Amino acid sequence: MGLPTVVGRSKYNSFRSLKEKIWKRINSWKTKFLSTAGKEVLIKSVLQAIPAYAISVFKLPNLLLKEIEALLARFWWSHKREGRGIYWKTWKYLGSVKNQGGLGFRDLSCFNKALLAKQLWRFMKEPNLLVSRVFKQKYFQHSDLLEAKPRGSPSLCGEAYGPVWD
Repeated sequence: MGLPTVVGRSKYNSFRSLKEKIWKRINSWKTKFLSTAGKEVLIKSVLQAIPAYAISVFKLPNLLLKEIEALLARFWWSHKREGRGIYWKTWKYLGSVKNQGGLGFRDLSCFNKALLAKQLWRFMKEPNLLVSRVFKQKYFQHSDLLEAKPRGSPSLCGEAYGPVWD
């Protein structure tokens, strides 16, 4: 699935392999032969899909997500294998929807939060699932999911749902 087998103290170092996979994929493509539309398709369908499973389970460090977005922006604006290219618009602007002038690229931090919220919704709607029961027993045994308070030091999976507890 692409997830690290052991997550140490540094989440950044544990998930840095996602950034390296994206970098290797970008370097394997011949960018000078790609049209703008080709780059857009590759970013949306391949590069932004690489971290999708990991960000649906874990809250990744914002620094790592920003660095991945920087790799995507560098790929988007580069015209040759070497060189940076000229950044005519910010990545945030390119991430806006097409009818507002953007290209619809994902903001990985928001996408991370949305996928984690989807998991929370699943816990609430299907409380009899094994994963729902395990999380309830471990993190909010005596309260409702939305009223739970953090206790102790949660696992990385439990930590991912911290915004609910804030």
